[in-house]
Amino acid sequence: MRARKTKTEIRRVQIAEAALNVVDRHGLRGLNVARVAKAVGVVPSGLYRHFSSKDAVLDTVLDLIAERIEANVTQARQSSGNALDRLHGMLTRHVELVRCNSAIPRVVLSEELLHGRPPHRLRMYNIIRDYLCHVESLIRVGQREGVIRSGVDPEAASSLFLGLIQPSVVLWAMSAGEFDIASHAEAAWGLFVEAVRRTGPEATTCLETSQKPKGQ
Repeated sequence: MRARKTKTEIRRVQIAEAALNVVDRHGLRGLNVARVAKAVGVVPSGLYRHFSSKDAVLDTVLDLIAERIEANVTQARQSSGNALDRLHGMLTRHVELVRCNSAIPRVVLSEELLHGRPPHRLRMYNIIRDYLCHVESLIRVGQREGVIRSGVDPEAASSLFLGLIQPSVVLWAMSAGEFDIASHAEAAWGLFVEAVRRTGPEATTCLETSQKPKGQ
């Protein structure tokens, strides 16, 4: 059973969400304690009870991004179907996360993050690496199930999977949401499946074997 969040934890999440809203309107460069405090509805001195600086606010923003990505991964991994079905679910959840949180691409793609303080850059790098590791793990599951070719390099395929969404995220952000990121992701997904899917009688045999109850 998950422990109930404390008031302090809830407040920190509220502040992180407010900070994301500030980034959405002003960019990461425009993130500051005064703007976040105004978005939350408190005086700046009240915000300093939870965060000592803009860097501390950004730390919590990155934590919130990581939590939302991890929640999507967990839901996809626990869903029904084979590994390709779950990877597809992960992709669609990724698209929805971006569409509902337009500030996230502004954080990830910002020059301030890429060329700013190394701890923040490393934190974002590790968030992406963790995501890739989850994808790689599901690809290995798919190989054991027989739905993904055994000759596919899981590490390379995980990067290819991320490439289904990231370029379209850039186009979506540049077009102020006009680019149809969902349709592009679905089209790209079809190409990904064609590249990694195992076909022919051998695939059917492997899949049947993996689904057969133990002892049969």
